[in-house]
Amino acid sequence: MKIGIVIPAHNEALTTSDCLASVQTAMKQLPSTITAYPLVVLDSCTDDTESLVKAAGVDSLSCNYRHVGQVRDLGIRHAIDKGATWLACTDADSVVPPDWLVEQIKHITEQTPDMICGVVSVDSWAHLTPQTKQAYIAHYQDKMGHRHIHGANLSFSAKAYLAVGGFTKLPCHEDVDLVKKFEEQNYDIIWSNRVRVTTSSRLDARVTEGFAGFLANLEKGNLE
Repeated sequence: MKIGIVIPAHNEALTTSDCLASVQTAMKQLPSTITAYPLVVLDSCTDDTESLVKAAGVDSLSCNYRHVGQVRDLGIRHAIDKGATWLACTDADSVVPPDWLVEQIKHITEQTPDMICGVVSVDSWAHLTPQTKQAYIAHYQDKMGHRHIHGANLSFSAKAYLAVGGFTKLPCHEDVDLVKKFEEQNYDIIWSNRVRVTTSSRLDARVTEGFAGFLANLEKGNLE
């Protein structure tokens, strides 16, 4: 098996190095029979993200889409062309634990899913109100069988991805749209809290309706 790890990035110089270091650590935990290919898709970057990716020894593609769905699709299809049979998505403002890929392999071995929807942990609550943290925890289901969808922690088989047509060209919610396609075509999805990442709690969203936007709306509601 070959895993393609696809990471979109738009001006993520502050977080890219930590993200890639965590991915490389996770890759080292894989058995010798499994290889992994990390790829950063640089979307309209004007900061030092590209040089940091090069310094980490990771391959990259460049584009100017400003549509995260199109950016992810570009990287995934490139990884599939490189021989990837399983795709693992995360984001450049997230870090993965050492067992991130190993836990995916366990699910694949145990249950042969077509897709795994993982969970996210928030890296810091220090700059947010206690009420925002409480509201988030009350909303979030950190358990097996959860129904959360995160582009920062989504993985799937190459065969199924191509069959459903891949990510749609959307500026946000491309992950929700892809999961819906898998569900509509009766592919097997595991909703796992064993596969997890830690993601940024920043409020300056790269995508208006993404995770940062969700936190920002919670914070705004608690400040009013």
